[in-house]
Amino acid sequence: MLQLILSMKVHDPVIDRPLLILAGGFGTRLRSVVSEVPKPLAPVRQKPFLYYLVEQWMAQGVRSLTFLLHHEAERIEDFLDSEKREGILKECELRTLTEPQPLGTGGAVAFAVRQLALDGSFLIANADTWLESGIHQVWDTPQPALAVVRVENSERYGAVQIQQNKVFDFKEKQQSAGPAWINAGLYHLHADLFHDWNGRPFSLEQELFPRLVSEDSLRAVPLKTDFIDIGVPTDYFRFCRWIESGKRDTL
Repeated sequence: MLQLILSMKVHDPVIDRPLLILAGGFGTRLRSVVSEVPKPLAPVRQKPFLYYLVEQWMAQGVRSLTFLLHHEAERIEDFLDSEKREGILKECELRTLTEPQPLGTGGAVAFAVRQLALDGSFLIANADTWLESGIHQVWDTPQPALAVVRVENSERYGAVQIQQNKVFDFKEKQQSAGPAWINAGLYHLHADLFHDWNGRPFSLEQELFPRLVSEDSLRAVPLKTDFIDIGVPTDYFRFCRWIESGKRDTL
C-alpha cells in the first residue's frame, strides 16, 4: 500500500538551489526509545526516518542536498552514501559537512556558507521534521522567510505571531499554549546573513530570527499540510503508525 502511494506522487518543478539539512543534533529527548542510531535514522517501517524526508523533498523538486552533521556523522554518511550508490539519491547532488564542534542551528549554516563558499539564497530544513508539502511555497517567497503551521497546542513548540504574512513576535514555550502558528522548520535565507559570523555557536531561532523580526523583514509562509516533529517518543510513534497505515489519515 505504502509503495503504491509513494509511486503515485506528482513531482514538482526542479529547484536549482541547495537545500541545507540540519542533521547534527544529539536527539536527547528521543533516546529513551531510539538509542542505537542518531535521530534522523530512527527506524520507521524498516527504513530510516531520513529516507522518507529525502523522498518527499525530491518529490517536491529538490535536487541538491547538503547535510550539516555532527553527532554520529559517520552513520548518517553511510546511509546517504548507500542511497547515492543505488537508492533514492542517485539523481541528486549530495554533499555532507561535519562540524568540528556543536555550533547550533545558526552556526551550522554559517559554517556551511563559509566552508562551501555558498552565495545567493538557499533553503534550510530540519532533519527531524516532516512536512508533506511547502518547499515551493517557501522557495517562491522572497527571503528571509520562515514556514509556519497551525497546531492545536503550541506549548511544546512556542508560538509564532504573524500579521499580513510577516512575523512580528515569537512566544517562548513557557508563554505559549493552545492553538497557534509555530515554526515548521523550513526556511528561505540568503548567504549574506552569515558572512559576518564570528565562528561561535549561535541559534537561528533564538538569535537570527528575532533580529530579523526587529528589522520587520522576516516573512511568514503559512502552510496547510501534514506536519510532525519526531523529537519526542509520542510523536515519533505517531509518525510510525501513520506510515504503517499507508498515510490514509492526516497527522
